[in-house]
Amino acid sequence: MRKFKMFIAQSLDGYIATKEESLQWLMDVEGEGDNGYSSFYETVDTVVMGRKTYDWVMAEMNGEYPYPNKPCYVFTSQHHVPSQDVIFTNENVNTFVERLKSEEGQDIWIVGGGQLIAKFLEARAIDEIIVTVAPVLLGTGIPLFPEGNYTSVWQLKGSHIYNQFIELHYVKK
Repeated sequence: MRKFKMFIAQSLDGYIATKEESLQWLMDVEGEGDNGYSSFYETVDTVVMGRKTYDWVMAEMNGEYPYPNKPCYVFTSQHHVPSQDVIFTNENVNTFVERLKSEEGQDIWIVGGGQLIAKFLEARAIDEIIVTVAPVLLGTGIPLFPEGNYTSVWQLKGSHIYNQFIELHYVKK
C-alpha cells in the first residue's frame, strides 16, 4: 500500500521559511550533494501541496512545473484551471487519502506547507516524516508544525548527516 510521506527542511527552531517566505537561509548552509533529495524523489510518483506552497514553487520556477511526470494535487478553496500535471482540489482529506492509497503506484509526497501538513496530521494520514534540520535559528517565520489537534508518537527509523544538515526519518508508531 502506498504511503503518505513528508519530506521537508526546517530551521533548528522549527521554521520552514522566514515570514517573507524566503528559503535563502537553507542555501547558506553547507550540505552534501542534494542532501538526500534525489533518493527520496525516486520513491514517490505523486506530490501534494497547499495552494500557497504551489504559488511559491511556481514563482520560484518561473512558471515551470518542477516535478515532471509526477501528478500534483494542490489543496485550495479557490477555483483554478487544472493543467497537464496539476489537479486543484478541495476534497475531504480522509476521502482523498483513502482514494490515493487504494490506487497502484509509489508513495505520495506531502510537500507542504505547514497548514496542509497539520490537516493531514489531524486526519492521521501521514505515514512517515522525513525532516532535514539546518543549523540556523530564524527566531520567527512560518512554522513547520502550526498549532493543531494532532498529538501522536513517532518512532525514529534512522538519521543521516549531510555535512551541516541532519535528516531525521520517523515512522508512525
